[in-house]
Amino acid sequence: MTIRVLIADDHAAIRTGLVLLLDNAPGIEVVGEVADGASAIHRARALRPDVVLMDLRMPGMDGIAATRALVAEQLSQVLVLTTFDLDEYVYAALRAGAAGFLLKTVEATSLVEAVHRVAAGEGVLAPQITRKLISAFASQKPPAAKPAMSLDELTDREREVFIYLGKGLSNAEIAATLFISETTVKTHVSKVLSKLKLRSRVQAAIVAQENGLADE
Repeated sequence: MTIRVLIADDHAAIRTGLVLLLDNAPGIEVVGEVADGASAIHRARALRPDVVLMDLRMPGMDGIAATRALVAEQLSQVLVLTTFDLDEYVYAALRAGAAGFLLKTVEATSLVEAVHRVAAGEGVLAPQITRKLISAFASQKPPAAKPAMSLDELTDREREVFIYLGKGLSNAEIAATLFISETTVKTHVSKVLSKLKLRSRVQAAIVAQENGLADE
């Protein structure tokens, strides 16, 4: 199945480069490009892309507000592509429900892989700062989204999966660690997010960090 991507960035040269890169990648089709957040929402409603590649700082509605709206309406997965690594903009985007973020210095092959992973429902964080980001995010006040239900609502297996989300493991890595299939892992992740009222596996990782589970 071809992954449909919408690009939101206010720099025309960056959009052009991303279109050339992704349109030539196997299994990916760029269905549109926009220069601001409001246009990203409008186009996503019309095009229903699988992934929106979102810049954060754009004129008018920024990428954070746009991400929040896209996630709230369940229009698309959002992958933030930014020049900023650990600042309030990234924290806010993840709180808004972004599936993850990469720096604009990312290698082409890593960007293509990230698009595939996000489309498959996995979170993606720039590998060089994953641990720092989660730790820094967890230390912010007010804290990231807290689960509406007690962690006791999770089954033993769901709790195990939750812990490994906090450690930043992918579905494949969790499956290998627990000796279960990736499909089963996806089911457990979905149940964890549903029970804890979380928008993304990245938020789940942060909540696991906040509750000290990632160190177990």
